[in-house]
Amino acid sequence: MSEILWSPSNDQIEKSALASFSRAYGFDPIDYSSLHRWSFSRIGEFWEAVWDFCGVEGRKGKIHFVPDDAAWMTGARFFPDAELNLAENYLKGDGERIAVFSMDESGTYRETNRSELRSTVARIADGLRDAGVVPGETVAGILPNDTDALAALLATLSIGAIWTSCSPDFGPDAIVDRIGQVNPRVLFAKAKYRYGLRRYDATSRIWNVVQRIDSVKHLVVDEIASEFNFERAAVSEMEEFGSDEPLTFTPLAFDHPAYVLYTSGTTGAPKAIVHRTGGVLLQHLKEHILHGDVHPDDRVIWYTNTAWMMYHWTVSALAAGAAIGLYDGAPILKRENGLDPSPLWNLTDKAKVTHLGVSPKYMSTLASENFRPIEKYSLGSLKTMLACGAPVLPSQFDWAYDAVKKDMCFASISGGTEILGSFLIGSPIHPVRRGQLTVPALGHAVAVMDDRNAPLIGQQGDLVCTEPFPSMPLTFWGEGGDRRFRETYFKKRQEIWTHGDVAEMTTTGGGYVHGRSDSTMNPGGVRIGSSEIYAVCESFGELEDFVACGMRTGDDEEVVLFLKPRPGFSLTVEYAQKVRAKIRADVSPRHVPARIYEVRDIPYTLNGKKVEAAVRESLRGGTIKNVSSLANPECLEQFRRLVDEGTNF
Repeated sequence: MSEILWSPSNDQIEKSALASFSRAYGFDPIDYSSLHRWSFSRIGEFWEAVWDFCGVEGRKGKIHFVPDDAAWMTGARFFPDAELNLAENYLKGDGERIAVFSMDESGTYRETNRSELRSTVARIADGLRDAGVVPGETVAGILPNDTDALAALLATLSIGAIWTSCSPDFGPDAIVDRIGQVNPRVLFAKAKYRYGLRRYDATSRIWNVVQRIDSVKHLVVDEIASEFNFERAAVSEMEEFGSDEPLTFTPLAFDHPAYVLYTSGTTGAPKAIVHRTGGVLLQHLKEHILHGDVHPDDRVIWYTNTAWMMYHWTVSALAAGAAIGLYDGAPILKRENGLDPSPLWNLTDKAKVTHLGVSPKYMSTLASENFRPIEKYSLGSLKTMLACGAPVLPSQFDWAYDAVKKDMCFASISGGTEILGSFLIGSPIHPVRRGQLTVPALGHAVAVMDDRNAPLIGQQGDLVCTEPFPSMPLTFWGEGGDRRFRETYFKKRQEIWTHGDVAEMTTTGGGYVHGRSDSTMNPGGVRIGSSEIYAVCESFGELEDFVACGMRTGDDEEVVLFLKPRPGFSLTVEYAQKVRAKIRADVSPRHVPARIYEVRDIPYTLNGKKVEAAVRESLRGGTIKNVSSLANPECLEQFRRLVDEGTNF
């Protein structure tokens, strides 16, 4: 049994929303397993209870769940008669209450109340309608994590359009590979942004993107540059986009698309995942109010950018009545006298944050710098600290309680972009066990299965979900989206969601996630794929082939790139730096490999598929499965040897 690091007091349990919810529907809060079984065995009853308990604004309808015996998961429907609007749920409440607290790297701090935010959203919504945007069309953003981005998102949702976004540090190819798929009519972008104490000008990048996405008819930017002279697209400044009109909300079906998010692009172009309005709202209200114990007037922040699912997750805390935090910049600044990890903690202390979310890599970096917030900040308001993006190590649990705060709930959570939420999650009424994810999330029939589809306890296997849930994606965007969606999550097990994580359930009711079962890399807790790296490598004529994978190093994972030069060419330090520079410019800094090696061959299957998993397993010193399926298994020995010898560029 894992060591218990924190337990809630009886008073904390009694005052929690989860305890109130349990009792309201006939369960003893201590008997979570019975509540959890009810939540997925009486599916319609449970999600109706979430709607009512969490105070969803909208018309629920009389039917709450429609099963499909032939397609149990993919055919099920929730609330088919409902009408609601995400933005209306986010913006409801007393106009004087704080909606947003924000800060940038310079320390400039601002609070925006709900009335002010509603006014900005109304103006932008008017601009979108004037630009011809109608319900079901897409609006995109290339924006930093600030109030302008939030207002654009909310305005889009308010009129029934679909929001999608990228971080401004993505290269033009990475942006086009994502938002170019979904044909946005309006694009919001900031040409000038700041990160890591440096100022960046993305004017040429934005120009490049608009030139390549024909659907864009209106560009909304922070500053109009001479380059923004498009024959087919109007250009407006953000502050002048739209007129002061009353804020209205378009009522939408439960399954109406709200967001498009993207997979990491491991095996090709990033998959564009379409999320439904009602599924997003119910999933996030359940996570914030029941599992996170977020109360009205709490203050919630997760360090994220606008491309990551945790951005959308944080925004939904508005529907719980909380204020949300937006931090624009790097969480750790490189100054002349060393690293400065203070920005997030300055914001946490100043804003009296109650819920703080970070990545395991961030925690690891702070621990290595011997940075101890407990010695520098009061943190009196902090009730819960959360982490996700990679498996949270036991030592990082220790750091949270030793260096941050001893009397708080620490929640390691795990889910994904695919469900825009968590399968394994924290709880305000359970003890925190060192290294464990606390409980399976309500409403999810989570299990770990072996290849025979037998459930496992205490052994590693595939993380699955066996019953329908409303935040399951609506589809993948584009031609054949339904088919591609089913092949991704239901090919291995018919009508059982196979998530792609290797996990383990424990006898104490919690679990562990040991990593992805595919070839996704996670440097700094940010999931990235290899195909975007390969797209850059392809542009170098001197390279014949290449393979990238993640390799564990300490508490983190590094991107490692192996290059096979064409005959007569050999790698040099200068050439490797050219490759890194182009990856940084065309994709993102997160994709830049920590080490580059020269190899003589790259492993392939007999049917011509590059085998990243075999390289990764070779680097770990593990046994390669199905060696007989490889066309050239003899090449694998070089990878581990090169790493051991340290002959990298």
